[in-house]
Amino acid sequence: MQGILPMESELKEILEKTANTIRQLSFEAVQKANSGHPGLPMGCAELGAYLYGHLLRYNPNNPDWINRDRMVLSAGHGSMWLYSCLHLAGFDLSLEDIKNFRQLHSKTPGHPEYHETPGVEATTGPLGQGVGNAIGQALGLKILEQKFNEEEHQILDAKVVCLAGDGCLMEGVSNEVSSLAGHLCLDNFVLIHDANKITLDGTLDQSSSEDVAARYRAYGFETLKMDGNDLDSIDQVMSHIRENQTRPVYIACHTVIGKGSPNKAGTSKAHGSPLGPDEVKVTKEALGLPEEEFYIPESVKAFFKERQEKQVTLEEEWKKHFKTWQGGHPDLAKEFELMQERTIPTNLEETLNKIEFPNPISGRKASQEVLQVLGSELPFLYGGSADLSGSDCTMMKSYPLIAQNDFKGRNIKYGIREFGMATVASGLFQTHMILPYVGTFFTFSDYLRNALRLACLSGYHVIYQFTHDSVFLGEDGPTHQPVEHLAALRAMPNLHVIRPCDANEVKGAWLAALNYPYPTALVLTRQNLPTLNETARPFNEGVGRGGYILKKESGKCDYCLFATGSEVSLAMDVAAALEKQGKRVRVVSLPCWELFSLQEESYKESVVGGDLGQRVSIEAGVSFGWSRFIGEKGIAIAIDEFGLSAPMSDIANELGFTVDAILNRLLSA
Repeated sequence: MQGILPMESELKEILEKTANTIRQLSFEAVQKANSGHPGLPMGCAELGAYLYGHLLRYNPNNPDWINRDRMVLSAGHGSMWLYSCLHLAGFDLSLEDIKNFRQLHSKTPGHPEYHETPGVEATTGPLGQGVGNAIGQALGLKILEQKFNEEEHQILDAKVVCLAGDGCLMEGVSNEVSSLAGHLCLDNFVLIHDANKITLDGTLDQSSSEDVAARYRAYGFETLKMDGNDLDSIDQVMSHIRENQTRPVYIACHTVIGKGSPNKAGTSKAHGSPLGPDEVKVTKEALGLPEEEFYIPESVKAFFKERQEKQVTLEEEWKKHFKTWQGGHPDLAKEFELMQERTIPTNLEETLNKIEFPNPISGRKASQEVLQVLGSELPFLYGGSADLSGSDCTMMKSYPLIAQNDFKGRNIKYGIREFGMATVASGLFQTHMILPYVGTFFTFSDYLRNALRLACLSGYHVIYQFTHDSVFLGEDGPTHQPVEHLAALRAMPNLHVIRPCDANEVKGAWLAALNYPYPTALVLTRQNLPTLNETARPFNEGVGRGGYILKKESGKCDYCLFATGSEVSLAMDVAAALEKQGKRVRVVSLPCWELFSLQEESYKESVVGGDLGQRVSIEAGVSFGWSRFIGEKGIAIAIDEFGLSAPMSDIANELGFTVDAILNRLLSA
């Protein structure tokens, strides 16, 4: 992988042609769509040519090869740069796909999307998150390296390269994750900063004057700089990184945005809008490009065809090396296979049912008991918390912490970096060998929400343990008491929100989360809850259904009480009080609305359908959303205001979450 300084003239010539090909494919695709960002693809064309034409190790025929180098475009608005590179490199992305940029159901959406386009390593676009995903991938690879590499067989040694723009490095999330990467000394991570000094709204100096390289030195990165429009400069800086890297690397890559455009290069006019037909014409003339649209020189095609063959051979050679490692280390090879498959044991429910919980027990502590068992059963499960592992109970106690230059552990201390934590967790999942979970207080889900949203959009299997789930956490007060958060998360597509009512439902919640291939939010109490006899039922008759009848009425129903979480036991007490008044009452536990919605219509009708008398929801959160179960005439026992700083019992009395208060409200309605 070593470069020759100066670069070999023949290689340099073909990479220069490649760079101009990337420029032409990019600005023409943007122009054809009449939408997009031509500036970054044109400014970073030499970098793309060098990475995909010389430096990176990949096999376009097998985009998921475990020992490939990863390239993450954090500045996802420059997606045509990545698509052009992937097409030339031989990935399953045709020229027709390039021409269909930003069109309905195309493989070239406006921002790169995981699983939509071969070779795209992460869904990016909201700036800065790609940096976190890339660092998560780098951390995951370090974990796997330390677990499986032997002195005589280094089967894993891939690099993760991330291209970020000025905007990415202004967003706070990139600072969170870069600080963590420097702390952990990730010597397989390279951050390339496209330092073109232009943002969408104007020049960078209108909003920022910091020394970014100095900031990265403070994080613990090695800092370098290069001229991103000069192949010799790129080669001088990057050719030594594979063999000589000892810590994360930051490279200030100085480029001219929109390079080649006579009238828009170096300005914000090249950032977020097509060049325009006239500027396309003069740009082609300035660059010496043919009039033919989407033109790719035959020499460039031949170069990448030869490179593709070499890359395929590279993986075949690695497979032989890997097979030798398997033969010499059968136990490690078996664990490697388990982590690749990430299969949930068929008897896991039976195993979890053997756990003996104290009664009462909080949701968070019940979950911690479950985690201790899951850690031994699932070698691919890795967890972490945003400085709250003692409070959100996310620590797997039998395993050490991951630390600087030490990746043998299974627990990650993310520090007070909720947003960064969630982006790194997505990156850990992207290794295809790790199932990550993360924890924080429920109210702080707001900090990480956009990363959670991208995980849902992309189909990342990540589990989020949110504790201190309501106003009943008490004295910390309304700043820390979630009220609108359940409704907000339930509105997010692909997310399963599970709020278990006791230790039995916590076990079911984890089973549901492990078997659902998209994100799950486990919402757990700080306070102790009684373990109900009525919840001791098989998974597929309880939490696995999303909602179920906890208490059946005898005769015609007068009241149907719907509840989740800590309010389920309250609903049971209210039901008992109503029955003393001669009322017939049904109680329905609804731990996961999303799972319940997936059940067959006949089952849903048997639980929530028909004439159930007065319908009542009881949940310590906003009433928004409950109308689907209780209807317009239903009664919502809810909290449509912010909480209070007081002991839990005082809050319950003040906000009407007691048996007497609810009974009075129902009987007087």
